[in-house]
Amino acid sequence: MALYEHVFLARQDLSAQQVDALLEQYKGVIEKGGGTIGRVENWGLKSLAYRIKKNRKAYFTLVDIDAPADAVKEMERQMGLSEDVLRFMTVRVDAHEEGPSAMMQRRDDRDRGPRRDDRGPRRDDRGPRRDHDDRPPRPPREASEGGQ
Repeated sequence: MALYEHVFLARQDLSAQQVDALLEQYKGVIEKGGGTIGRVENWGLKSLAYRIKKNRKAYFTLVDIDAPADAVKEMERQMGLSEDVLRFMTVRVDAHEEGPSAMMQRRDDRDRGPRRDDRGPRRDDRGPRRDHDDRPPRPPREASEGGQ
């Protein structure tokens, strides 16, 4: 059997319980096809980069799957027919990751790099601005021949 990582996006107007029910439905499809479900991560309701089927947000869920290709194809077929699933993507992997995914890892301020205060002055901070009165006067404009 092959290893897969599967992510799907569910509509924003569903409740968390309905998203869990969807997940259980697709788990049943995989198990009926002779596969198993590993790690399941609910990433929660997140904003989308662009609207998908009139939705600005979606529930994101990651699932690790160990199943034959036919079981995964059947799950994808059923997801494509469901109005509650906006998008999904399945990727075959050599091995499942251990521990939490990158989306679930706690962000640590020490790992982000220097803060603005630590990097020195901003690029547009060029010191005091000279007065406008210090500039030389502009040369007089000549009348254009094009007419006004």
